[in-house]
Amino acid sequence: FKLYPWEWMAVEEFGQAILPHMTETVWLEPVWKMMWSNKAVLAILWDMFPGHENLLPATLDPRMVSGDFVSKPILSREGANVQVVADGQVIASSGGAYSTDRLVYQQRYPLKDFGRGYPVLGSWIVGGKAAGLGIREDGLITANGARFVPHVIRG
Repeated sequence: FKLYPWEWMAVEEFGQAILPHMTETVWLEPVWKMMWSNKAVLAILWDMFPGHENLLPATLDPRMVSGDFVSKPILSREGANVQVVADGQVIASSGGAYSTDRLVYQQRYPLKDFGRGYPVLGSWIVGGKAAGLGIREDGLITANGARFVPHVIRG
């Protein structure tokens, strides 16, 4: 039994050693789930659906960045190694152990501070219907110490 994030295995020697044993090992979290936690998907979605109302412009090419933006490693979690840039100045940044060799750059959308931090909403859709909502509140960068308020949608 080992609790270990897939994105860590992807960049460590240990990860290469487990590849030949994928089918004979019981995995509690399937490896395909790493695809959705890889932030490069933000740039891919923007390339596929430019201008979509539910997406912010995102790119893997720093030469394509203009205006206010957020940069973050494509493989990271809990707000690590994030930079928030507004008017050409870094207004918030976080440390962390993740590699900053591959970053995604996403247009910054100014969040509203309601007095307890900036809320970030996460929603779950099951079978095309709303199933849950989680609200995390923190500073400009949502980190692992964010306040979490779960919600259940019934009916």
